[in-house]
Amino acid sequence: METIHTADRIFVTWDSESIENGAVAVVQDRIAAVGRYEDLRERFPRARVRTWPGGALGPARIHEGPLPAAPSPRERVHAVLKQGATAVLERYTDSPELRAAADRNDVVIMPSPWREPTIVETGRADLAVFDAAGACIATVCAGRLVHRRR
Repeated sequence: METIHTADRIFVTWDSESIENGAVAVVQDRIAAVGRYEDLRERFPRARVRTWPGGALGPARIHEGPLPAAPSPRERVHAVLKQGATAVLERYTDSPELRAAADRNDVVIMPSPWREPTIVETGRADLAVFDAAGACIATVCAGRLVHRRR
């Protein structure tokens, strides 16, 4: 399935200049293209379009601390996704149940934060959308919308 995600501002990295009227095209679990919405709409005419008004869309984050406390491993992983992160550090996944919950949700377990999250063509489709106050509006993990604030 093809999906185009568009927001007021698109960031390839959170430190880069934003792409105005930009979008990210996702095919299955991969980034297919990044650019101006009009260009991507022309290249992917059958794609579903998800518009995130008032938001800034960029690469999903790496959760670098302990996972939030919650009654179950599944809820701990979901709490990370709700913060716009799709990767966690290995040292904080200290139980088989927590690692299994991360795996079931396609959350990446990293040995260390060795890279800056970046949106790149053919890269894994891990995206996050934040409002002006910095709250997560939506999280896309491996191409799937896994969190959307109502």
